[in-house]
Amino acid sequence: MRRVLAIATAALGIAGAAHGQGADIAKGEAAYQSRCVMCHSLDGPGQGPDLHGVVGRKAGTAADFNYSDAMTASGLTWTPDQLDKFLTDPTKIVSGSPMQAQVPDAQERRDLIAYLASLKK
Repeated sequence: MRRVLAIATAALGIAGAAHGQGADIAKGEAAYQSRCVMCHSLDGPGQGPDLHGVVGRKAGTAADFNYSDAMTASGLTWTPDQLDKFLTDPTKIVSGSPMQAQVPDAQERRDLIAYLASLKK
């Protein structure tokens, strides 16, 4: 019985982590500063779109940014799970996306997504 409970608890922990539990917003901000800021401004579009309000937004719809045809046609909505997949390998998720930056570490992605979720318009 203990073993079943331990396995169930571990499975819930993994599922929860995928949805932002165990994420550190401060570490996510540091990841943003080291990985994203060169293309994504928080004060309006830069080389990439402004990321305020990105979590929950439909891909390719931020005002004042000229998206690639691939991103506009992707049909994606930036849920935490979708952002996690995209940040792992952007061009695999949106073929033709100009974004080449990858975040291979799962914890760093969770932290980064938690930080992005904290950015409201």
